[in-house]
Amino acid sequence: MNADVPDKTLLVVDDDANNRLSLRKIFEREGFRVLEAEGAKTALALLRTHRVHALLTDLMMPGPDGVELLKATKEISPSTEVVLMTAFGTVETAVSAMKEGAYDFVEKPLKRATIVRSIEKAIEHGSLLQENQKLKEELRTLKNREIIGTSPVLRAVLAMAEQAAPSLAHILILGESGTGKELIARYVHARSGRAAGPFVAVNCAAIPEGILEAELFGYERGAFTGAVGRREGRFARARGGTLFLDEIGELTPSVQVKLLRVLQENEFEPLGGAPMTADVRLIAATNRNLRAEVEAGRFREDLYYRLNVIELTAPPLRSRREDIPLLTDHFLGIYCQKNGRPRLTVGPQVRMRLSDYSWPGNVRELENVVERASVLARGPELTLEDLPLPLRVAEPSEQTSLTFAIGTPLTQVEQHMIRETLRRTGGDKALAAQLLGISQRTIYRKLEEMKEE
Repeated sequence: MNADVPDKTLLVVDDDANNRLSLRKIFEREGFRVLEAEGAKTALALLRTHRVHALLTDLMMPGPDGVELLKATKEISPSTEVVLMTAFGTVETAVSAMKEGAYDFVEKPLKRATIVRSIEKAIEHGSLLQENQKLKEELRTLKNREIIGTSPVLRAVLAMAEQAAPSLAHILILGESGTGKELIARYVHARSGRAAGPFVAVNCAAIPEGILEAELFGYERGAFTGAVGRREGRFARARGGTLFLDEIGELTPSVQVKLLRVLQENEFEPLGGAPMTADVRLIAATNRNLRAEVEAGRFREDLYYRLNVIELTAPPLRSRREDIPLLTDHFLGIYCQKNGRPRLTVGPQVRMRLSDYSWPGNVRELENVVERASVLARGPELTLEDLPLPLRVAEPSEQTSLTFAIGTPLTQVEQHMIRETLRRTGGDKALAAQLLGISQRTIYRKLEEMKEE
């Protein structure tokens, strides 16, 4: 945003023009953008066309008064904070108005410092509410994210996860980055006897080495310089639920020793505190080859076996290509809605290119590509031009055309074309039919005919 353009907009509503002028001067000196209205009707029209952070209105006005304007504002622009100006004798009414959603009221005659402070706090309050709401929505989205796919390799992993979920056995999830290891951990938690408890996730690689121990186990006041109060660690926060340690291969030797003790003794010790019972179900994950890390002496063998009671492997996207169309449609629905766009469709060329690509970043990369395309698409259908450059160019290892000798029987051409298209779509008959320009029923009929020959 341009530094010369105020990022705080105030709407002043008062039937007294001199009061409006005085307030305009006060707030413009404070860096506000100020809009004016002499009554509720004009104010509501401005609220419909402008992003207003705070509304400062007189309580007693001809026509709809400040309380009526307050109620209408909360309907039209819920994020706009309202401050009422009230004269002596109407304070009780102003207090009642706060129950209707007003942030504050100020008494006349107005004092510059008081009114500015009230509006500043109102805007700050509104920003915090919006930020909290956004965080709650993001958390809700994360918790409700589904594992999308019907491929045999994915179904096998989920079947094992479901079988292991009711037990208390520790689980180690292996897999490349972006394959959805945390989603599998949440899948296990949701089907366990601890589903009603918290799911606490820790990315061990994202927390600096010097404070990881304190983050995991917590500390008491005075445990070290700067520990001015008691802090609960992640083991304590996950009490009664599941603790998910992502990137477990990044743990330092000293933290590995402490974690091993937790798994052996079922207790942990906050820094500077007494031992506490570790009432958690532990799920760990890594994109490293932990067996190789053990052999190299970088990861404790005894800890490895403690963690690896049940081993699950999140399959890379290239091994479940038949799930790519489902994932694409799923992410497209999410990001079209998020970005306020009509639901986009996916063209045949794009579907084939997405299915052909090797996806080194796995599902996370596919999600990123779809989100980008949902923003940059220039039409109602995604085209190759809407994809990042690496996806626009067919990968050299992929066969992109078929050739036939002159005189090859049409039946053989047709059969070979169907088989190759099904191979390229990962067995997705609906997509293959779409690419070939025939019905799905025809695909099934042709496949039956091939079996009979």
